[in-house]
Amino acid sequence: MNTMKIYLILVVNMVFWGCNISFVKIIVGHVPPVTATSFRLFIAAATVFIILGMTRRIRLPHKNEWGFMIGGSLTSIVSHHFFLSIGLTGTSATNAGLILGMGPLLTVLLSFVFFKKRPTLIAAIGFVLGSTGVSMTVLFGSGELQGMNLGDFEVFLSIFIQAFGFILINKAAKTMDSVLLTAYMLLIASIFLFSVSLRMEPSGLVTFVEGFSDVWVVFFLSAVLSTGLGQMIYNYAIGQVGAATASIFLNLNTLFSVIGAALILQEAIKPAHYMGFLLIVTGVIMGSGTLETLIRQRRKKIQLHQSVKAANH
Repeated sequence: MNTMKIYLILVVNMVFWGCNISFVKIIVGHVPPVTATSFRLFIAAATVFIILGMTRRIRLPHKNEWGFMIGGSLTSIVSHHFFLSIGLTGTSATNAGLILGMGPLLTVLLSFVFFKKRPTLIAAIGFVLGSTGVSMTVLFGSGELQGMNLGDFEVFLSIFIQAFGFILINKAAKTMDSVLLTAYMLLIASIFLFSVSLRMEPSGLVTFVEGFSDVWVVFFLSAVLSTGLGQMIYNYAIGQVGAATASIFLNLNTLFSVIGAALILQEAIKPAHYMGFLLIVTGVIMGSGTLETLIRQRRKKIQLHQSVKAANH
């Protein structure tokens, strides 16, 4: 598959990822959030396992993979989806989408902390800009000055814990197919969250069944397209164009989450949202190393062009 087709697939995938915030907002407005999340992750896991089975890529994890796999599942999936679903009951999809846009930047920040890497000046500026963008979104997201509400904090906590989980996933992915790893983590997460829902939402299963008919289309769009196939597509794209190039498209996730909230939920986009979006995207591009990568690639092209030109003369 040529590069342009991969780029197009990534853009479409970001549309589904961005709209997933609105999908989840709708789901948790009709059915118990933790119970719904456990079933949504189970359907996503089943989707990935079916595709892996068709391509004969399923195997049992090795002993040394279980620890990182379970740790990654409990952080990047269980905790992330738990706090996201709970948080969306207390904040807007627009605010949530912009806060989640800090994900790549937080992942890089934690890499600096755990792997003792010193951030570059560009990365440090990027983190400041991104943090400022989130602050503007949270404080002025309603159109006037307000404090951070619990929903905003829970959404931020969801993306922070997910970023921490990516550190563990990177270790497990060194010996295990990333798509197979994703399938197992989704399955583990769904089982764990279902057990949690039985205690947090004793009548959650009955309420979920009763309210499911109102959201079943949105539920399957979220589970199959956004969560299941979406992760597979992104992992495939990383293998085709590289992680650095694929990560650039994550910025579109933030954009489409805001657009999706406006179109699907009719949420109003305030001036603070526009400013927050610009600051967050700029911060992610600078802080995640994307800008430096693009600069290096540009310099290499110029040097190659100059070398070819000199050779011809």
